[in-house]
Amino acid sequence: MVGAPYVITTFCAVNSIAAIAVILVLARLLMELWLSALNRRHVLAHADAVPEPFRATMDEATYAKSVQYTLARGGFSRFEDTYDTVMLLVVLFSGVLPWAFDSYRAQFGSSAGVLGAFLFAVGFILALPGLPLNWFEQFRLEARFGFNTTTQKTWWSDRLKGFLLALALGCPLLVLVLKFVEWTGDGWWLWAWGALLAFQLVMLVLAPVLILPLFNKFTPLPDGSLRARLVKLAERTNFRAKSIQVMDGSKRSRHSNAFFTGFGRFRKIVLFDTLIAQLAEVELEAVLAHEIGHYKKKHIVKMLAWSAVSSLAGFYAISVLARQEWFYRAFGFEPGSIVPALLLFGLLAGAVTFWFSPLAHAWSRRHEYQADAFAAQVMNESRSLIGALRKLTEKNLSNLTPHPVYSAFYYSHPTLLEREQALARTAT
Repeated sequence: MVGAPYVITTFCAVNSIAAIAVILVLARLLMELWLSALNRRHVLAHADAVPEPFRATMDEATYAKSVQYTLARGGFSRFEDTYDTVMLLVVLFSGVLPWAFDSYRAQFGSSAGVLGAFLFAVGFILALPGLPLNWFEQFRLEARFGFNTTTQKTWWSDRLKGFLLALALGCPLLVLVLKFVEWTGDGWWLWAWGALLAFQLVMLVLAPVLILPLFNKFTPLPDGSLRARLVKLAERTNFRAKSIQVMDGSKRSRHSNAFFTGFGRFRKIVLFDTLIAQLAEVELEAVLAHEIGHYKKKHIVKMLAWSAVSSLAGFYAISVLARQEWFYRAFGFEPGSIVPALLLFGLLAGAVTFWFSPLAHAWSRRHEYQADAFAAQVMNESRSLIGALRKLTEKNLSNLTPHPVYSAFYYSHPTLLEREQALARTAT
C-alpha cells in the first residue's frame, strides 16, 4: 500500500504525457490545414486578374499558371501533412518502436556502436514512407508545371548518395554522442553539443569541396563581361572569393538560385546555370550583391550562432527528459537508455518548434530586407534588383498573393510586393 500513491501518480503522468503528445501533433496538423485553407481562399479571391503593381510586368496567362501552381502545391501539402501526421501517430503509439528496440538489444547488445546503428536504421526506415510522396512531387507535380528536368536515374542516384553520406557521416556522430553518455555521465549533453557544433563547422568547409560535387557539376564562370562585372562587384565590396562557379542546376529543375559557400580561402560564389539564362548581367550583379549583403551584415554568423543555441537547448531538453520515467513509459519504453529519449525528441520536436516559425521567419525576412538594402546601396539603384526579383517570381511561378498569416508561418523571404515597397522606402 505504501507504493500506491507513487503508482497512481506515475500512471496519471504517463497518460497525461501521451495525451499532450497527441494534442501537440494534432494541433499542428489542424493549424497546417487551416493555414492552407486560409491561403487557398486568399489566392482564389485574387485569381481573376494580375495584382495591380505587377500588371505591367506579368501577363495574364503566366499569372493564371502561378495561381494553379500555388493551389496544386497547397493541395499536395495538405495531403502530405495529413499523411505524415498519421504515420507519426502510428509510430509513436503502436508499440512498434519499443518492440523493435527491445528485440534489437536482445539480439545485438547495448554497445554505443550497436545502438548508434539502431538509431540510424530507425531514421532510415521512417524516411521510406515519404519516398513515394517525394517521387510524386518531382515527377508529377513539378513536371506538370514544367519545372522537373531530372531523370529517374538521377533522382534515385541522389537518394542513394544521400543515404551513403548519412551512413558515413551521421552514424559515427550518433555513436560519438552515445559514447559521451558512457564517458561523461550527466554532463554528456554539453559534450554532445560541442561535437555537433564542431561537426557542423567542419562540414561548412568540407561540403563545398567534397560533398556538393557529388551531386552537381561546378565549372568556372567563363571569362567575359559577366565575369568581369561580378569580379569588380566582389572587389568594391571587399568580398574575397576563391572562384565564381556555375552549377548545373538545370540537371534537376528549372528553378534557379545563387549562393556563396565555404569559409576563408575556400569561399566560392555559385550561380545556377538557370539563373544565368534567366537574368540580364546587371540583374545577376544585383542578385550577387544581395548575397554579399548577407555576408557583410553577418547574417550567416548570426544564423550559425542561433543554430548553436537552439541545438544546445535541444540537447539539454533531451538530458532532462532522459531522467523522467514517465516520459519513457508514456510511449512504451523502459527507462534506462538514452536512445529512446533521443528518438522520441527527434520525432516530437517539430510539433513544438512549428509554433515558433513566425518568429524565425520574421528574423529571416529582416535579414532579406537588409541584404536588399545593401544591394541597392552597392548598385546605387534598386531597379536591377527589382527586375531580377520580378523575373525570378515569374519564372518560379511564385505566389504573388499569399495570406499574411500563412506567409508568417511558411515564408522565410518577404513577398515580392513587400520587397519592392521596402526598396522604395530605402531609395527615399
